[in-house]
Amino acid sequence: MSATIDPHGDVSLDARELAAELAGGEDRAVDPDVARYAMALGDDALILAQNLCGWVARAPELEEDVALGNIALDLLGHARSLLRYAGSHDGRTEDDLAYWRDEREFRSAWLFELPNGDFAHTIARQLLASTYLLELYRELTASADPVLSAVAGKAEKEVDYHRDHAVQWTLRLAGGTDESRRRLLVALDDTWPYLDELFRDDAVPDRLAGIAVRPSTLRGRVDDVLAAVLAEEDVAVPTIPGSSAGGRHGAHHPALGPLLAEMQVLARRHPGATW
Repeated sequence: MSATIDPHGDVSLDARELAAELAGGEDRAVDPDVARYAMALGDDALILAQNLCGWVARAPELEEDVALGNIALDLLGHARSLLRYAGSHDGRTEDDLAYWRDEREFRSAWLFELPNGDFAHTIARQLLASTYLLELYRELTASADPVLSAVAGKAEKEVDYHRDHAVQWTLRLAGGTDESRRRLLVALDDTWPYLDELFRDDAVPDRLAGIAVRPSTLRGRVDDVLAAVLAEEDVAVPTIPGSSAGGRHGAHHPALGPLLAEMQVLARRHPGATW
């Protein structure tokens, strides 16, 4: 009788070296400012990914279940790379940073924390977020930090698709029925104030000249792209004042707490569990 052959070999999930899949490999963040910067970018990606997962099996079309799920997976990959690098400064893993920090320790911006709302609100959030992230990663590919540059190089290609997806749905909703257009206009008005936080300069990027991207330098290009997209369906750019959001400093949108509670519950209820 022939021996049973395991098609997966003798490699278990626990034994796999998942770190090898991440951009940046085993490089360590020596500068604490680099670690803080990577953590903020990683938190943005992680929280947006977690939000988008809420659409799985709930999207208006089966194709959108797949599309939003894939976008969430891309963002989760960016988050893992960035949080692994951020945690390497003080010996923490990406899981430590994702599951064992409390709300005020996160550095995500409010735009990424906004609840999904209806489909139009999710698309409005995706339009703003992906337009910003694409410009950010394009600039970050020139970073003097090899890990940030590598992460940005991979993320740029994926976020380019994310923005195209959001643009197509924005135009589809704006040019569809009276109801779809009304919902999109409401969603843009509700979401637009949180764009402002993304472009506020602070001390960390200023200290990382040549490594980090100064947020305010992205504003003009992001505004131009968004205005051009909305103009295709005669949608006016909202003129609502920016919010006083302070996610970069630990003051978060009320929706973040419940989102983290759901995301972290398994790790905290069964610490050290493996499967």
